[in-house]
Amino acid sequence: MVLQSFQVDAFTDKIFSGNPAAVVMLEERLPDNTLRKIAQENSVPETAFILPDGHNYSLRWFTPDIEMDLCGHATLASAHILFTWYKYKGEEILFNTASGPIAVKRDGDMYAMVFPIREAVKSPLPEEIYDSLNIKPLEIYKARDYLLVYSKQEEIEMIEIERSVFDEINIDPGGVIVTAPGRECDFVSRYFTPQATLLEDPVTGSAHCTLAPYWGKRLNKNSLTAMQLSKRGGIIGCSLEEGSVIIRGKAAIYSKSELYL
Repeated sequence: MVLQSFQVDAFTDKIFSGNPAAVVMLEERLPDNTLRKIAQENSVPETAFILPDGHNYSLRWFTPDIEMDLCGHATLASAHILFTWYKYKGEEILFNTASGPIAVKRDGDMYAMVFPIREAVKSPLPEEIYDSLNIKPLEIYKARDYLLVYSKQEEIEMIEIERSVFDEINIDPGGVIVTAPGRECDFVSRYFTPQATLLEDPVTGSAHCTLAPYWGKRLNKNSLTAMQLSKRGGIIGCSLEEGSVIIRGKAAIYSKSELYL
């Protein structure tokens, strides 16, 4: 079996930035263990697997460690491949996923993804997370991910994780978001996952299902611009509409290859 595979940098318009995702075009359903091995071999934050499903597409996401229930940047990468490489003719692609149907639309030179809101509530913070942080948060919330709120962007830039302590906890399939007001945007964030091959995710679209409603309420805005402050960095546009978070971004193809199974 020969499968077409792509590597795409998402939430950026140029390669070597944003968040890299592999996109693999399936011709039939493959065992989960095979998908997991492909993701491990790719060794990027997420590998997306696309399978035609009637007029729509089935979409699954795997890190090198686990299957995820929702992934923004790999969804953006998948839509970019279908729209640009495979010349998808419509204005909207509908993906059937573990989190329900997700629509991705053309939006000028960007793509707009309709994601579910995952509003966080106040929560205690496990000692393993608290003790691993060199700077302690002002507020703590939780949805799928823990949301730790800080006072200013400089703190987010300076946060360091003591991994030997951090990895004592498992938040499968979630992680830890740290966030603060931005100097040149509405808010900034970083995203960390304990017990994962990759500790810090470069740009985490799904985290904005929680970030956007929090900052929307706090800033009294329905349209927000965010930056993720990883080494690669990325820019995310968010808007709140009818119970959904619209996440906007660009993508750039880095490579195309064939997988021989």
